[in-house]
Amino acid sequence: MGRFLELFRPISRFIPEVKPPERKVSFNQRIMWTLIALIIYLIMAETPLYGIPKVAQNEALYTMRVIFAQSQGTLLQLGIGPIVTAGLIIQLLAGSDIIEFDNTDPEHRALFTTASKVFSLLMVILQASLYIISGTLGNVDFGTSIILFGQLLAAGLVIMMLDELVQKGWGIGSGISLFIVAGITKDIWWSSFSYFTMADGKRMGAILAFIESILRREPVWSWFYRPQRLPSMIGFLTTIAVFAFVIYVEGMRVELPISHAMFRGFRGKMPIKLLYVSNIPVILAYALFANVQLFGQLVWTRWNPDNTNKIFNLLGVYNSTTGAPIGGLAYYVSSPGSLDAVVAAPVRAIVYACIVIGICVVFSLTWLEIGGLGASNMADQLLGSGMQVPGFRRSRRPIENLLNRYIPTITVIGGFIVGALAAISEFFGVFGSGMGALLCVSILYQYYQTMVQEQVEDLYPFLRGAFR
Repeated sequence: MGRFLELFRPISRFIPEVKPPERKVSFNQRIMWTLIALIIYLIMAETPLYGIPKVAQNEALYTMRVIFAQSQGTLLQLGIGPIVTAGLIIQLLAGSDIIEFDNTDPEHRALFTTASKVFSLLMVILQASLYIISGTLGNVDFGTSIILFGQLLAAGLVIMMLDELVQKGWGIGSGISLFIVAGITKDIWWSSFSYFTMADGKRMGAILAFIESILRREPVWSWFYRPQRLPSMIGFLTTIAVFAFVIYVEGMRVELPISHAMFRGFRGKMPIKLLYVSNIPVILAYALFANVQLFGQLVWTRWNPDNTNKIFNLLGVYNSTTGAPIGGLAYYVSSPGSLDAVVAAPVRAIVYACIVIGICVVFSLTWLEIGGLGASNMADQLLGSGMQVPGFRRSRRPIENLLNRYIPTITVIGGFIVGALAAISEFFGVFGSGMGALLCVSILYQYYQTMVQEQVEDLYPFLRGAFR
C-alpha cells in the first residue's frame, strides 16, 4: 500500500460518500436518477448567492464558465472547476508514480477515491476564498464573506455528491459531463432565442435579432453581425458548422480486427478514434487557464492594483475599471472574443491560438500515460479481456508494437485539431464557445456509446470484461 494513500485512511470514515447499488440498477431507474441530478443542478444555477449584489459578467472568463458549468453570482459560482482541478492534480501524482496506486485492488481504489474527494474539498475552499478575497463577488464585509464561503462550500459538496451519485451506477455516464452539457445547451438556447432587449435595441437571441434587422431594413451586414460580442447569425451559423465538423471528426477512426481467444466465432474491430483522448485535454487545459486567471486577478487586486509591479505584471495586467486583463500571461490565455477584437489585436489572437493548441497537444500526450490509454495499457486490457489480434501472437509485446504505430500519432493530431477548433471558433462567436461545442458533441456521443454498450452487455455477458 502506498504511503501517500495511507495518509487518507484515518479520515476516510468521515468523508461523505454515495454507496454504490448492491445490484444492477435498471436502465429506467438510472435515467430517473440522472434527471434528478440534472434538475438539482439547474435549480442551483438559478439560485443567487445570498449577500451580494448582481455580479457583472466578466467576458474574459466566459469560456471557462461554459466549460466548468459555472453560473456567475449563483450557487454554481465555482461549478465543477474544483473537481476538475483536483482530478488533474491527483491524476498527475498517480501518473508520475508519486502515488503508488493499483487499480485492481479495491482497497487502493477506495483510498484513491477518498484522496480525490479531499483534494476536491481543498480546491473548493481555495477557489471560494480566492473569489471572495479578490473582490470578484464585490466588496463585502467579514460577516458576509463567511456567509458566502459557507454557501460556496455547501454547493461544492452537493456537486461532488451528485457527480458521485451518477458515476457509481445510479445514473448514466458522469455527473461532470452531464452538467457541462446542460450548461452548454442552456447557453446555446439562450443565445438563439432570448427575448431580452440589448444595447443595440434588438433582442438578445440571434434569430430574433436577425428577423428584427430585416424588418427594420438595416444593411445586410448588420443582419448577420453584431458588435460587443452580442449573439449574431454569424455565431449561430458557425455553431452549426462546428457541431457538424465535430460530429464528422468523431466518426474518423482506425479499426484493428480483433477476435475472442475462446469464442472462435466472435470477431470484431477495435476502434482507435482520431479524437483518441476525447475531451479530457481540453478540460485540463482550460482548468489551467481558469486558475491562472483567478490567481492573477487576486494578485492584481491585493498587491498590484496600479499595475506598477513589473514582476506581478508578468502574471497579469488588468483594466482598473472593467477588471479585464490587458497584459501579461492572463491576457494571452483568454480569448480576444469577437472578430472586432481579433482585428484590433491580431498578435494576441495568434498567441492565444498557439498556446491553446500547444497545451492541448501536451496534455493529450500526457494523458496517454496518466489516463491509462497508452499502448502498453491497452495491450494489457485487450489480453486481459480474452481478446487477441488475428495474425499476432497472443502476447503483450507484439500487440503493444502494433498499437504504437497508431496511438501516439493519432493523439498528437487529435490534440492539434481540438486546440485549433477551440481557439479559432471563439473568434466567430460560437454559442457556448468552440470548446463548449466540442465537449457537448463528445459527451453526447459518449452517452450514445454507453447506452449501446449496455444493450450489448445484456446480450453478450462475456464481453463485459472487454468493455470495462
